[in-house]
Amino acid sequence: MNHFSALSSKLLNGEALTDTIGQWRAAGETIVFTNGCFDIIHRGHVEYLAKAADLGSKLIIGLNSDDSVRRLKGPTRPVNDELARAMVLSAFSFVSAVALFSDDTPYNLIKTVQPDILVKGGDYRIEDIVGCDIVTNRGGKVLTIPFVEGYSTTSTIKKSHL
Repeated sequence: MNHFSALSSKLLNGEALTDTIGQWRAAGETIVFTNGCFDIIHRGHVEYLAKAADLGSKLIIGLNSDDSVRRLKGPTRPVNDELARAMVLSAFSFVSAVALFSDDTPYNLIKTVQPDILVKGGDYRIEDIVGCDIVTNRGGKVLTIPFVEGYSTTSTIKKSHL
């Protein structure tokens, strides 16, 4: 098995993404979607993503592009470029697909994916989660997963500068 090809095959956008989602839906898969920058992967990310994956049979991660991260987090971010971040996320066995988006929010990507379950971290109120309207209008669920205390990209960056 070519492991690099397996990782690359999880990076989906455009027609490849819609075709894959169509195949999953035809097979009766439950599609879970979450999104973020995932700049420096830490234990909190891993636990969060594993719990999100447990909610369905396919997990799609919407990944902010480098330009999007800079607009949201400032000129010194991301630490890792979008391809590096996408490859790390793709390496998790429980991640089915990673889709880059360059908007400030994943709203248009969520419109494309039409997930059965939309998930964000515990710092969000359900009604404030981008795409909540899309998912609930089609009968899906919007859920939050509590964070693992003491783990964040910002705290990881601060620790590395000590």
